Amino acid sequence: MNGIIRNRLAGTIGLSVFIVVSAGAGVVLAQGVESSGLEAAGGDVSLLSLFLQAGLIVKSVMIGLLIASVWSWAIIFDKWFLYTRTKRQLNRFEKVFWSGQSLEELYQTVSEKSPTGMASLFVAAMREWKRSFERGANSQIGLQTRIEKVLDVSLAREAERLERRLIFLATVGSAAPFVGLFGTVIGIMTSFQAIAGSKSTSLAVVAPGIAEALMATALGLLAAIPATIFYNKLSSDVSKITLRLESFADEFSAILSRQIDERNKPRA
Repeated sequence: MNGIIRNRLAGTIGLSVFIVVSAGAGVVLAQGVESSGLEAAGGDVSLLSLFLQAGLIVKSVMIGLLIASVWSWAIIFDKWFLYTRTKRQLNRFEKVFWSGQSLEELYQTVSEKSPTGMASLFVAAMREWKRSFERGANSQIGLQTRIEKVLDVSLAREAERLERRLIFLATVGSAAPFVGLFGTVIGIMTSFQAIAGSKSTSLAVVAPGIAEALMATALGLLAAIPATIFYNKLSSDVSKITLRLESFADEFSAILSRQIDERNKPRA
């Protein structure tokens, strides 16, 4: 999916640049015919002015892209802090888990809080373990199977929690350039309509539409590029964290399996 997003982004950037450059080249050639382009030398070309002068459709595109960009950055910072905090929690729990403390003591300590990450897998498996023995479970295979299922469910929930809202970054990275391209096309169409209406190719006539097109393209890229870059980075972080959780689940399942064997071993 990352490759598809990058290919679409690159293709859209190229298409946007081609359209704007082609339109600009046409305007420059036409302006060679008339010299009245100096009339716009004193015009207001600030970003706010360009936005206020834009048409309704282009304004809607710009506002939508700005909202998508702001929301993308909010998700990026939220996930960045979440993954950093999760990695610290994994390191702390692993240190305590392998310190030699008994499983019962660790379960009593961790279950009193709201566990996440490895702690949530540990608590879920231990809860099933204790519940099964309290009810007098006799099937060793059945208990092992239930513990593995509980670990799988807990692992899926943790992965879903970590990946939540990342799809929005993928969507913005894929769709924002096309939305910006739509604004680009509308802006260029506005320029040609102005030329047709005024029968003049002066810069004062075509500049507003070209400015709208360039601004829409820039906003599309402003939203898409960070979303694509950080989607790849955050997805990689999720994969690494999930791999650590899977490794712990396998190791803990093996530990409980040995405990089950010890409990079911016939005594002399």
